[in-house]
Amino acid sequence: MNKIATFEIDHTQLKPGVYVSRQDQVGDAIITTLDVRFKKPYKEPPLTPEILHTIEHLGAVYLREQSSWASRVLYWGPMGCQTGFDLLVVGDVSVGQIVPTLYEMCLFITSFEGKIPGAQFAWQCGNYQLHDLAGAKQEAKKFAENLAAWKEENSFYPRRTN
Repeated sequence: MNKIATFEIDHTQLKPGVYVSRQDQVGDAIITTLDVRFKKPYKEPPLTPEILHTIEHLGAVYLREQSSWASRVLYWGPMGCQTGFDLLVVGDVSVGQIVPTLYEMCLFITSFEGKIPGAQFAWQCGNYQLHDLAGAKQEAKKFAENLAAWKEENSFYPRRTN
């Protein structure tokens, strides 16, 4: 069985931040998968399902409809471990190129008021009542502070030593 690259990083040393998880050639295009890690695994509690879901919805609205990256965003979704999100974009993308947009996304979430888009009716979402806007705002604010202090040297995965 082939090894999955992200299963080979040292999650016990992984810090909140943004990482290039992989790049794939698809036809003539490169697809970059970014690991947008809100939580430090095993050191911080994971995001609750309600918070994760709310950030997923609001992040998707911002990234796919309002950001300058809208035409290049293929996917924004939560990680099963509940510590962050995967962002897939078209192109050979570096972390430094996407950090400003993720920062803006966090500001959008922290200032959002009203009903969660895509969460008004059962037909819009598989679990439309599972949301926590206040918690999402708090986590987005914390992650925005992390992004504001971002340095390129913080965007490399920690590798296992054994």
